[in-house]
Amino acid sequence: MLAVLVHIAFFAFMIFGLSWKISPPEGMMVELWDSLPQPVPSAPPAPPKPIAPPEPAPKPVEPPPEVKEAKPLPPAQETPPPPPKPDIAIKEKPEKPKPVEKKPVEKKLQPPKDLKELIEDSERKERKELKEREQKARVAAEMEQVRRDQEAKDKLQAQAAARSRLANEIDEYKARILARIKRNIVMPPDLPGNPVAEFDVTLLPGGDVLDVKLRRSSGFAAFDTAVERAIYLSKPLPLPPDPALFPQFRNLSIKVHYLE
Repeated sequence: MLAVLVHIAFFAFMIFGLSWKISPPEGMMVELWDSLPQPVPSAPPAPPKPIAPPEPAPKPVEPPPEVKEAKPLPPAQETPPPPPKPDIAIKEKPEKPKPVEKKPVEKKLQPPKDLKELIEDSERKERKELKEREQKARVAAEMEQVRRDQEAKDKLQAQAAARSRLANEIDEYKARILARIKRNIVMPPDLPGNPVAEFDVTLLPGGDVLDVKLRRSSGFAAFDTAVERAIYLSKPLPLPPDPALFPQFRNLSIKVHYLE
């Protein structure tokens, strides 16, 4: 009951103790103008005040000049009388004689050389210069000849080295071709002696065999047939990588020994 009474009292205080008032919003007044008002011109700025020049500094007061006391003049001395002239007049000193200017001695011009001597000197100089030029030209020609001989020698040595290298390479690959063919030969047994079969082989680029012809028989058909069969079984035959060497292998002559 006490709690109910407290709540009733609280609600009564809330209702009657507080005033609730709702005020409508105030209205706004608006003025309408037909045209904008002209701006009022502002007053021109006042001219700056002239600055007065600074006053000149006062001149310093100079002290009055000191007055010097006049000193008394010394008493005038009497000038002594001139000495009497001697009876014997002093002889004037004799004047020294002026040195005589020596005139420069004119050198006598040597007579010009004989025309013949001048011509001989000129010819002698020309011969000397010509001899020096010929000597220089001869030395230059000799040096040029030595240089050309050395270049030709180096060229021949380079060509010989290249031929030797190519020959060694050709022999090396021919030996490889023969070794491969021999590995594929089925040798017939018990052949007397050491028969030899020779074949002409035409190759294509890459080592393929185009044609095989018997040039010289070994005298044993079984051995000849075995060698020919081995040539076809060995393709592609090994060739050097330089295409410029292929003409050395296009038509190849192969000689096969029975015992080697």
